[in-house]
Amino acid sequence: MLSTDFVTGAPNWLDLGSPDTAASAGFYGTVFGWDFQSAGPDAGGYGFFQQDGKTVAALGPLTEEGAAPAWTVYFRTPDADATAKAVEQGGGTVRVQPFDVMDAGRMACLTDPGGAEFAVWQPAAVRGLEKTSDTHSLCWAELHTEDPDAALAFYHSLFGWRREELAVPGMTYQVLSTADGDQQEASFGGVTPLRDDTEDTRWVPYFAVEDADAVVTRTQEGGGSVLVPAADVPNIGRIAWLADPFGAPFAIIKPAPPASS
Repeated sequence: MLSTDFVTGAPNWLDLGSPDTAASAGFYGTVFGWDFQSAGPDAGGYGFFQQDGKTVAALGPLTEEGAAPAWTVYFRTPDADATAKAVEQGGGTVRVQPFDVMDAGRMACLTDPGGAEFAVWQPAAVRGLEKTSDTHSLCWAELHTEDPDAALAFYHSLFGWRREELAVPGMTYQVLSTADGDQQEASFGGVTPLRDDTEDTRWVPYFAVEDADAVVTRTQEGGGSVLVPAADVPNIGRIAWLADPFGAPFAIIKPAPPASS
C-alpha cells in the first residue's frame, strides 16, 4: 500500500505538466475537488494541488522542448546523481540532469529503456506528498510497457524492487513492492503489458475515489475523455482510465472492500 513513509524506490512525488496551468487547475478542481496553491513568484508557475490543506500532487507548465501534457511519477532516491548514472548504465536516458530545487530537494528527469518517462526525488526540506492512499489522492503507480520483464529488470537494478505475479483476466499482472519490509505492505504499483499498438509506454497514476462513475461523469463534463470505461475487477475494485482535456492520462479506482476473514 502506498504510504507517506517514502522508503527508497517508493513513489514520493507526482506532478502534471500542462500547456495551460489555470485550465488544468480548474479541471482537476472540478473532478477531485483539489485546490491549487502557487509555490511562489520565483517558481515559474509551479504549484501544488491540495486537499484539506495537504499536498496530493503538483502542477507546472511544460518545460522540456517537445514535451506532451503528462503526469510524471517521482521515485524516492537517497542519491539522485547515482541513480541518474545507473539509468544510463542500464540503457535508459537522462533527459534532465540532476539539479537542486532550492532547498526542497534534488531531482532528475529520466526515461527507461522502453520509453517510459519518470523522475527521481532526493528529499531535503520537502520529503514528498503529504497525503496518499486516501480519497482523491495517489494510491497506485502503474507502468504500461511493451516488455514487462525487461522493464522489471531495469527498475530492479535501480531500486531493488520486488515483483509478485497476480492473475487477472486476460493477462498476468506484476505487483511491485519496495526492496524492504513485508512485500504486500510495501506494494505501491504494478506493471502491465500494452493493450495494443495504439497505447504509449508510460507510467500512469491511480487516484482513489469513492464513486468511480461519478468521477467519470465529471471528467467528461469538464472536457476530459474516457480511455477505458469504468469496470469492476474482481477483488481489486472499480477502475477507469481517463485523460484530462489536454490528453494527460490518469486512472481512478474505487478499491474493493477488504475480504472478510
